[in-house]
Amino acid sequence: MRKRYRKEVEKATDKVIVDTLAGTQSRGTTRATFERLLRSGTLDQSTIEVDLPTKTNMGMDFFGGQGFEVQNRMERMFSGKERKKLKVKDARPLIAEMELEKLLSQEAVISEAVKNAEEYGIVFIDEIDKICSSGDYKGADASSEGVQRDLLPIIEGSTVSTRHGNVKTDHILFIASGAFHTSKPSDLLAELQGRLPIRVELQALTVDDLYQVLTVPENNLIRQQTMLMETEGVDLQFDEAAIKEITSVAAEVNTTVENIGARRLHTIIERVMEDISFNAPDMAGQRVDITTEDIKKHVSDMLLKTDLSKFVL
Repeated sequence: MRKRYRKEVEKATDKVIVDTLAGTQSRGTTRATFERLLRSGTLDQSTIEVDLPTKTNMGMDFFGGQGFEVQNRMERMFSGKERKKLKVKDARPLIAEMELEKLLSQEAVISEAVKNAEEYGIVFIDEIDKICSSGDYKGADASSEGVQRDLLPIIEGSTVSTRHGNVKTDHILFIASGAFHTSKPSDLLAELQGRLPIRVELQALTVDDLYQVLTVPENNLIRQQTMLMETEGVDLQFDEAAIKEITSVAAEVNTTVENIGARRLHTIIERVMEDISFNAPDMAGQRVDITTEDIKKHVSDMLLKTDLSKFVL
C-alpha cells in the first residue's frame, strides 16, 4: 500500500517542508526555488520545526485481548502533539509517515493485511515431533493426539477468528519440522500426514557447509566478534586456518557427541573469545590474532569429552 500512495506522499511531504521553510503564503518564484533546492538535497541540513504526535500508553491489557482496536482508537484520540526541531533529512520520513496515515484508513490497512495473509501467508510449525509419539508409548503426552486433531482443521482449511477479523487458511502454506528422534513422521495422524504430503529429510551440516555459514553471511559470527572488539579499541583478526579449524572441530563434535547444527560454531567461538572479551577493556589499541593453536587450546577439553563419549554406555 505504501508503493500505491508513494507519489502522493512524496508530494504532500515536500509541500509540508516548503510551507515550513518558505511560509504558507509563499508563491511563484520563491516557492519554486525552495522546491528545487529541496529536491536537490541542498536543504537537507536546514532545521525546521515539526509537530509530532505523542502516543499515550494506556496499558496493554486495559481493554483486554478483544479490545485491541478500541485501545488503538483511544490512544489516538487522547494523543497530543509535540513540536520538535529537526533537520530536513531527519524530519522527512516522520512527515511522510504522518501524510501516509492521512491517506490510509485503518479499515483499509486491516483488509489488505488479511488478504495478503490469506493469499501469501506461510505458517511454520516447529518441533512438531513434540506432539507425536510412537504407538507403543503411553505416558504424560497422552494429549498429543488431541493437539494434532486441533491443528488438523486449520491445516485443512478453515476460518480462524483474529483480533483483525476472520482469516481463511485454505491457501496458506504450512511447513512443519521436527527432529523425530523418538518417533517417526508416520506416527502422526493419518489425516495430518495427508495434509503434509511433501517430506524432506535434511542431512547433517558438513565442514564445507559450516565454513559457508561462518563466512558468507554479511553479519557472520566472525564479523560480529571483530566489530564487538572494535568498540573496545581492540583489533581482532582471525587467521584463515583458524576459521577452518573452528568448522572442523564443530563438525567433529556434532558427529561424535550431539548434533546441534550451526549452533556449535557459536559455542566454540564463545570459548575462544571468553578471556579476550573479559580483558578487552585493558587491551585498547592492541592487535589480537586468533590462530589454529588458540582454537585447539580452548576447545581441547571439548574434544576430550568427545573421545570419552565413545566409552559411555
